Amino acid sequence: MLRRIYTEIGDGGFGPEGGLASLAQHRIPHWHVPDWPCATTIHAKRRPGWEPPASWFFLTGGGCTMEWYVSLIAVDHPVLLWDADGWVPDWGHDPHDGLRYAAPSLRQWLWTWADGGNVWDGALEQLD
Repeated sequence: MLRRIYTEIGDGGFGPEGGLASLAQHRIPHWHVPDWPCATTIHAKRRPGWEPPASWFFLTGGGCTMEWYVSLIAVDHPVLLWDADGWVPDWGHDPHDGLRYAAPSLRQWLWTWADGGNVWDGALEQLD
């Protein structure tokens, strides 16, 4: 499904949270953001103390320190929301404590957005 989205619909810029990341680096003229997020660059970026597994594909930013990912190997490709500030090492947490399962599948996450729903609902339920 993800391959079809990128090859048949467009190279990012549409979808939840201001749009899916692009697969290629490029600049958008007259856009307030200097560069559109590039999923492949973000995927290759190393983070101090934690990096997403290679099987997670960056979809889009979630604001502040949050990022949306899709699992490329799990059944139905669940969508995950990771918050870099969602865990505190001094409290015995590890980076996985900042992880929330937002939707059981990429299809459901995108359908929620396309139908006018809130893609945050699934991730926020886990915080209650």
